[in-house]
Amino acid sequence: MGEGLAVLAGSRNTVRTMATRDIYESGFDEDVQTESSANQCPECEGRVTTNAVETVCEDCGLVIEEQRIDHGPEWRAYDDEECERTGAPLTAARHDRGLSTEIGYGTDANGNELSGQKRRRLARMRREQTRGRWRSKAERNLAHGLGEVRRLASALELSGSVRDQACQLFRSAQNEELRGRSIEAIAAASVYGACRCNGLSRLVDDVSEMARVAESRVTNAYKTLNEELGLPAEPVSPSIFVPRLASDLECPDRIRQRARALAEEAEERGVTTGVHPAGFAAACLYKAGQEQEKWVTQGDVAESGNVTPTTVRTHHETLEEYVA
Repeated sequence: MGEGLAVLAGSRNTVRTMATRDIYESGFDEDVQTESSANQCPECEGRVTTNAVETVCEDCGLVIEEQRIDHGPEWRAYDDEECERTGAPLTAARHDRGLSTEIGYGTDANGNELSGQKRRRLARMRREQTRGRWRSKAERNLAHGLGEVRRLASALELSGSVRDQACQLFRSAQNEELRGRSIEAIAAASVYGACRCNGLSRLVDDVSEMARVAESRVTNAYKTLNEELGLPAEPVSPSIFVPRLASDLECPDRIRQRARALAEEAEERGVTTGVHPAGFAAACLYKAGQEQEKWVTQGDVAESGNVTPTTVRTHHETLEEYVA
């Protein structure tokens, strides 16, 4: 009996010693110091060591090389198949950069039907994940705002790059703590600002109509973004709006090309400075239609450009005076 207790005590001591040694006497591969292939330090000619992170001189501390870890994508292949990327890429359109886990419904990864017990367990897991998805109210607002930006980008048929830029603008606006404005207004202003920075023919009323926010609120939010963040938005030229308005009016190609030439000539002469770009583009289409004997009314082109017929008439008189 005494021998058994002694053996048990010795085994416990051995286990305790092994656990201590395994935890505190071992390290990571990044911490293993090896001598570098370089001969000497270029500064003090001291001994140089290299680990998986950087190459450093032990005498003077000079960092010769750094970031030796490969930050590229990881690849896996099974049964001699083509390599597949593990995990979705990071995206600015999600509040967590797309790193959160999504729990599916009904089937497993192989497409097999789940039993009732497993479905109930997944439902409980999904509920707990939803409750703990956001760590703060700011993160919850960020998720709501980015969701609104994605919805607007999809409704306006914007590209993925423009959508990501709009999401990044919304993140920057939240980091700058631009208070006093609704999430929907800032999201719409971010989408409009991304369109302006990329030279896209989108009007404020187009964005506000899709966002279900008053145009004045979107305009004020965009002015705030432009002042606080310093957006690299250039003035929109009327020639950008000509193809869009021509498509809405179903004009022939010759009228669209003539209207584009009139708008570009007016821009070269400096006539379009300070004018409404969509209204001036509508006037160019009206003048091109008159030249081609296709009588597009001023009311039709004004409605397409979201301006009044008076604006079209004024710009048409300017075209008659300065542009041949």
